[in-house]
Amino acid sequence: MTNGENNGPRRVPGHIIGSIIATGFGTGFIAGNCGKLDDPWPQVLRVGAALAAAALIIAVLRSRGAAPAGGPRPDRAGRFMGRGYWIVVAIEALALFGGLAVINAVLHRSEVSVAWVALVVGLHFYGLGYVWSAPMYHWLATAMTVLAVAGFVVFLAGGGEAGVGLVSGVGSGIALYGAVLWGLTGGRRRLA
Repeated sequence: MTNGENNGPRRVPGHIIGSIIATGFGTGFIAGNCGKLDDPWPQVLRVGAALAAAALIIAVLRSRGAAPAGGPRPDRAGRFMGRGYWIVVAIEALALFGGLAVINAVLHRSEVSVAWVALVVGLHFYGLGYVWSAPMYHWLATAMTVLAVAGFVVFLAGGGEAGVGLVSGVGSGIALYGAVLWGLTGGRRRLA
């Protein structure tokens, strides 16, 4: 053992709080973007999201004693909420709110707001993956970016707000849940 490492795999700094935050945002993406679907789908998706979120939170809290692999290299391990993190978050906030202002007030296309949110949130995971030296975040970034672009395509093809919400919103929520589950099951060991 060197540098205080144990024989078990390393945990990404902030794993517990990050997983709880991702679960919360995943639930928000699903619950907030399924309302335009035909009944009974909004209720089914909201109840399903609540049950999945509860199960994930319980699993995350129970995982505190375990140490999944795929943590950042030692040179960046202490920078969970360091300067790089705050730069990524600041850029994300500017892009998010600036883009939403243009989409809603200038273009009057609120139907694609969730696609924009998914795009910005997805892209911010590329930055976080770099800052934390955790390539697993690049997979989440790619999934959410693809879902965002797919939402814009759905809109351009005439799919409307329900279609965009399903693809970019509900899809991004499921991607966030998947990332939490992936982290819990150790799937990130293979890609870190």
